[in-house]
Amino acid sequence: MYVVFTDTSSNLPTPLLKERDIRYLAYSYYIGEEEFQCLDTESFDGAAYYQAIREGREVTTSQINPARFEEAFEPLLKEGKDILFISMSSGISGSCHSAKMAALELMTRYPDRRIEVVDTLSASLGEGIFAIKAADLRDRGIPLEEAAELLREEAPAMCQVFTVDDLMHLRRMGRLSNFSAILGSMLRIKPILKGDEEGKIVSIAKFRGRRKALDALAEIYNQFVETPEVQTVCIAHADCPEDAAYLAGLLQLDKPPKDILTVCYEPVTGAHVGPDTLALFFFSHQGIRSEKLLPDLLDQLPVKNIKDIKEKVKKLPIPFPGKKDKDERE
Repeated sequence: MYVVFTDTSSNLPTPLLKERDIRYLAYSYYIGEEEFQCLDTESFDGAAYYQAIREGREVTTSQINPARFEEAFEPLLKEGKDILFISMSSGISGSCHSAKMAALELMTRYPDRRIEVVDTLSASLGEGIFAIKAADLRDRGIPLEEAAELLREEAPAMCQVFTVDDLMHLRRMGRLSNFSAILGSMLRIKPILKGDEEGKIVSIAKFRGRRKALDALAEIYNQFVETPEVQTVCIAHADCPEDAAYLAGLLQLDKPPKDILTVCYEPVTGAHVGPDTLALFFFSHQGIRSEKLLPDLLDQLPVKNIKDIKEKVKKLPIPFPGKKDKDERE
């Protein structure tokens, strides 16, 4: 059998990684000159970390280079084990390419061994879902090459959509100009973003106010989720657990999934999207990454859908937990 390996961008809880026997390699982040790695989600204080970013702490990150992959993989190859590595999207980070480079080098040294690298086209729990699926395939006795191909075939069907609270973080990522970020922040514009067919992050719609953006995430789920009754749908948040609970409640109304896994964003991916980001991950059809998903009109969903959402929200056991400002709640 082979070893399932991923990286900490997969955002899976440490107990789950241990339970499913999934190995992982950590991304690094830097506060000043000091390097950190989040090797245990249970000890990561997400609330303190994201509050510090809100207060102006600057965090930088680095990708995993080929040498670190070789260092992590080689001991397993020496033990006679093959490796199935589940990677963050190559459209977001160069680490996937680094993993492939390391795999080619190591397989020349160990010609009897095999390393398969799967580009999930995703990050956070969009990647983590594939790591869990890889463990399922391994435990079912599916051969390495077949398992890798099955996962690659499913990657285009992963819908990952999210909203950010502070547009200045998108400016840092190179997704917005400085002027657009400042203007958007002044107008309280909350964008909806998604992973496209190349695994890159693109903006698809904009709304005024947090609540409308969260409702839009639920509307995308209701329109595009397939076979939710057999899915574990995932939510990641950057220190906004109340918003995550609100979104989870909306998902339960019309098309409840088999299960919902909610986590706090790990520090590396979270440093790029910023505090109060809320992301949703679920499986749809093969062409979902090229779908429009929402009309690209500021502050607008079809009137019928807005009315439907407002009626559904009234049924929730918890209120929308948005900011105290009246305009934000409406």
